[in-house]
Amino acid sequence: MSVQPEAIVIGASAGAVEALSVVLTALPASFRLPVIVVVHVPPDRRSVMAELFQAKCMLPVQEAEDKQPIVGGTIYFAPPDYHLLIEVDRSLSLSSDEPVLFSRPSIDVLFESAADAYGPTMIAIVLTGANHDGAAGLRAVVDAGGRGLVQDPETAFAAAMPEAAIQLCPSARVMSLEAIAQYLKEV
Repeated sequence: MSVQPEAIVIGASAGAVEALSVVLTALPASFRLPVIVVVHVPPDRRSVMAELFQAKCMLPVQEAEDKQPIVGGTIYFAPPDYHLLIEVDRSLSLSSDEPVLFSRPSIDVLFESAADAYGPTMIAIVLTGANHDGAAGLRAVVDAGGRGLVQDPETAFAAAMPEAAIQLCPSARVMSLEAIAQYLKEV
């Protein structure tokens, strides 16, 4: 586990704002890793995630754009109705491919592309949610040598997503939101 992490991906769905408010607001202004987030948001309206978290976080927050280079110490949110992927050149790309598990953006799509781009230097985190999106992606990150963290289903607003992730990826560390925030501050 001595590999230095280079990026963090987070997936969340039902209850996401509350969960992310604990994790993202804990990151200090000196935090150097990029944080790339997929939240299931309705496809037919503008997402306010970036604005909402920009007001709460010490790090810059933005909605991801196609072909945008990933910059450390920045939080990126997937825009509505696009899959967000990480390219091997460490840039972001957007795709309007078919929804995965009824979701676009899909957590699995982000995590699987992150595993390809970053391999063992990736930390993937599955938070609260009411479907199984994220479980296969978390498995891909762990299989590539990255670290998997899962919100304790007991503390999740919707336990289905963390439970599915734990089932598919039993080696993932199950933690409270506060413990996840602390872990990230220490990496």
